[in-house]
Amino acid sequence: MAEISDSVKLMDTGKRNASERDRQTENSQLVGPAGLDIGTSNIVLAKMRSGAVQTVKQLNAFFAVPRSKFTGKVFAKNEIMYFARNGQFYIIGNSSDMFAATFNSSTRRPIEGGLLSPKEDEGVNVIAAIMKTMLPPPKKPGEVIAFSVPGEPVDTRISVLYHETVMKRTLEGMGYFPISVNEGLAVITAELSNDNYTGIGISMGGGMCNVCLAYMAVPILSYSIQKGGDYIDSMVGRTLGESQTKIKLIKEKELSLTREPRNRVETALQIFYDDLLLHLTQSLEQVLASSDKVPRFAKPVPLVISGGGALANGLKERFERALKNVSLPVQISSVRIAEDPLNSTAKGALYMALSEES
Repeated sequence: MAEISDSVKLMDTGKRNASERDRQTENSQLVGPAGLDIGTSNIVLAKMRSGAVQTVKQLNAFFAVPRSKFTGKVFAKNEIMYFARNGQFYIIGNSSDMFAATFNSSTRRPIEGGLLSPKEDEGVNVIAAIMKTMLPPPKKPGEVIAFSVPGEPVDTRISVLYHETVMKRTLEGMGYFPISVNEGLAVITAELSNDNYTGIGISMGGGMCNVCLAYMAVPILSYSIQKGGDYIDSMVGRTLGESQTKIKLIKEKELSLTREPRNRVETALQIFYDDLLLHLTQSLEQVLASSDKVPRFAKPVPLVISGGGALANGLKERFERALKNVSLPVQISSVRIAEDPLNSTAKGALYMALSEES
């Protein structure tokens, strides 16, 4: 594994995010165990501060430019988050998005389809650098941190073992005692406390959809499909000849699944959202039906959806419609959208880290 450079600048653009230095100070005041959601699109940290859960988020992306001393001085003056390696400046996190937009280009991602990208040699270093901007050093050696890992994909032959092991070693190198937590189980931990942590948790992320069925916080089965928000953006972009970045912006700011499409972009977005939900619900039917581990629940169980995909207006109704077309061996009492979809996984991981510490 490549060694991470020590010259990581823990900064962001002051004009774009004037409170970044205050946030860095707040981060240093966060105490105790941590929960970490290492997603395709974002890295989210959850920690306790003054008895309440506080979350910090950075874009899990980078943008590379040629290295020079003068450029480094300009970056430092403008509080750009970056690290230097192999003749390049790697602009990381939220700062990378601004550069990509300015250069009419796209950011590069260290994670693709929910797992470490084989296309990016510096991917691990980028993730480590981003995490260093968010994570204060542990107050004591071996402080517990729980980090999310996907379930094994059912639609590809890729294993999560390499991804999980590398992330664990990276966090160990930062002085933490890392434990891996299935992403779907983390959603259940964060959202189903009033249901005795029993039900189905689904995280609809950028690269994957993760699913877990649990009974009283005991995972019965878990898996993932390698389709998510990026799949929708990519397919719509290819179909219409538009950039994936443009489609993503329209999807996040303008799309509603509750109304008739107003133009061809919204038409395509709804078509591929339905395609994703069809694939997801059919996978749920197939995995549950083929498993001999599914118990006989005394009553119907809830299903909760989190992640960026859950933010679309009307997603709940669209999912319920897709669910009617499959037959599950488990009765569903209700379909819910997580209270805090973007932070659910990190919060659930934090709760599990706190229980390990205690």
